Amino acid sequence: MMPEPTTNPPPHVNVLGVKVSAINLDLAATAMAKALEQKVKGYICVTGVHGVSEARCDPAFRHILNQAFLNTPDGMPMVWMGRLQGRGQMDRVYGPDLMLRLCELSGTRGFTHFFYGGAPGVAEELKRRLEERFPGLRIVGTYTPPFRPLTSGEETELASLVRRVKPDIFWVGLSTPKQEKFMAQYWQKLEATLFVGVGAAFDFHAGRTRQAPRWMQRSGLEWFFRLCCEPRRLWKRYLKNNPLFVFRALGQLSGLRRYPLE
Repeated sequence: MMPEPTTNPPPHVNVLGVKVSAINLDLAATAMAKALEQKVKGYICVTGVHGVSEARCDPAFRHILNQAFLNTPDGMPMVWMGRLQGRGQMDRVYGPDLMLRLCELSGTRGFTHFFYGGAPGVAEELKRRLEERFPGLRIVGTYTPPFRPLTSGEETELASLVRRVKPDIFWVGLSTPKQEKFMAQYWQKLEATLFVGVGAAFDFHAGRTRQAPRWMQRSGLEWFFRLCCEPRRLWKRYLKNNPLFVFRALGQLSGLRRYPLE
């Protein structure tokens, strides 16, 4: 059973200067449901080691994360950092799990969904599979963007499509930091309530990419599984970011290095 909604904003912890919401999956779903019912607009990021590492190198991106309605701990290192700061209720809020939870919740709440992102055909396949899995789920539109910024004509086309269907949740399936920058640019321009960047969740739930076993996810080894599956694309990300994150985290936790929230 999910906890009762609260009127207070979720607490957060400082992870290398990034505000990470001190929540778990139930609390995230509750906060989102309340925002949707009250038509409170905003965007939600799901952030792990890669996102925090990118934010250390890009102050503008760090600002985007710190201004999010929620910035969920999408990775066990975020959870461990939070618990070491006294937030024992923190647990992983994994993008694919968050998507499934909100689809399930929509069966009784009537929330509508829009899918933006993925390679050609992915959003449509995702729509088909989720509608089969959750009878009554209302997915009111999909849009596959090009692998470049939208032109003014494409922006107009997207805005017109979203205006017609007015989805409650606008799911963004791009990579980090591209999806967060997209949401920061468009969440006030498009007529949807909550924008949620969920990265590879589109490919996972559409059956295009395998997910790591749950035990690897819970032990902080999902990065190793993904590296083995896509070594050419991911080796620089993980072999550089992971050691840097550990070094910086030890500095923050020991008090030897300060990472103020900006």
